[in-house]
Amino acid sequence: MRASDVMTSNVISVTPDMTVREVARIFVDNGISGAPVLDADGRVVGMISEGDLLRRSEIGTDERTRASWLDLWSASHEARDYIKTHAVKVRDVMSTDVVTVEPDTPLGKVAGMLETRRIKRVPVTQAGRLVGILSRANLVQALASVPDEPATDVSLPDAEIRAMLMGELAGHKWSFAGRNIVVTDGVVHLWGVFQSMEAVDAVRVAAENIPGVKRVEDHTEPYQMMPGI
Repeated sequence: MRASDVMTSNVISVTPDMTVREVARIFVDNGISGAPVLDADGRVVGMISEGDLLRRSEIGTDERTRASWLDLWSASHEARDYIKTHAVKVRDVMSTDVVTVEPDTPLGKVAGMLETRRIKRVPVTQAGRLVGILSRANLVQALASVPDEPATDVSLPDAEIRAMLMGELAGHKWSFAGRNIVVTDGVVHLWGVFQSMEAVDAVRVAAENIPGVKRVEDHTEPYQMMPGI
């Protein structure tokens, strides 16, 4: 799936010259927590979210409790902090380091951007113009919309099940060392040693996704550290 398949097309946007209070009302009235900021040509110049409005002088949340080392902040930091909490216009409060995606961007890449940059939404643009917005909620909605796979009575040969599982595990760092997999009548038996329960659980999940697997039985043993290591 791609960004255009799940994005919200009817986007509520704001402008740099709007006031912070106007934006707060827009958020409340429309039940949203963020919006792209567009210039007169309809291009994205920033993003503003609830996080940008948390610390405000109007409601007495502008004071930041500082640890002793934070008292060493430079004057420029202090000035930026003051602007963030006292500025009237959106242009002074919004985030300008905006990342955008295009309609044909794969959802996997979008999810990675949301995760690594620790953001909740990303504008979708085409030829520089806003065409939608894609949020974490949209990704969850996409997952909820995937139809359940119908139950099947597929019964693959044990050898094929084992081959498929070994192929799936190949190249994964979490695939525990010294493993052995035996498949009997659709039951996958895991043998060997492991360095973490997460590794065993990952192998189990991989096995459970193979058609014809009835269950997974774990016979693995914990990895024994050599004395002195």
